[in-house]
Amino acid sequence: MTPEFWLDRWQHGDIGWHLPEINVHLQEFWPGLGLTPETLVFVPLCGKTLDLLWLASRGHGVVGVEISELGVTEFFAENGLEPRVTETPPFRTYAVDELRVLVGDYFDLTPAHLEGVGAVFDRASLIALPPQMRPAYAEHFKTIVPATAKSLLITLDYDQAEMSGPPFSVGRDEVQTRFGGRYGIEPLASFDVIDESPGFRRRGLTALAERVWKLEPHP
Repeated sequence: MTPEFWLDRWQHGDIGWHLPEINVHLQEFWPGLGLTPETLVFVPLCGKTLDLLWLASRGHGVVGVEISELGVTEFFAENGLEPRVTETPPFRTYAVDELRVLVGDYFDLTPAHLEGVGAVFDRASLIALPPQMRPAYAEHFKTIVPATAKSLLITLDYDQAEMSGPPFSVGRDEVQTRFGGRYGIEPLASFDVIDESPGFRRRGLTALAERVWKLEPHP
């Protein structure tokens, strides 16, 4: 799956993963991470999610990364924000106050880009990637995200044989495989959402679980 795949989806408005509201699991479970308002939060593959604004409204500095500049410009325009735009090769950075989004490839991030990050919110990043890309995603994550940062992770779990992604199925065992060496992994909730997802039923799914995880760094 190439960057061009996602750029084409944005260009054609084929962005079914985008939610027109703040994620309900973020609102419910984020306080359980026990963060201070000063905590800097990283949101990978952020698109134009309103979750960025919700996190900023709680006092957090927020840094996102997104491959599509169209998605980033739409985020700021649709929310009435006028960002400062700076060239920070290999990224272009859009920023308003303590909220900034880097336009470019996640795999080009370095630890310097995420210096000071104390928490991560991933709703649509890990599940956006096919199985063959997820090991590299997770290894890069552990390279660029400070070892002390906590994470709130949301995954989807379904029979991958019933539907080709994205979004892709990421089961319990894979969450443990990808992140268990560095984090204590706590399952916070699991929701049966197939009846709320007619689009997925049309694509062939007969069952769909949405799971919420807390990733706490090992001491």
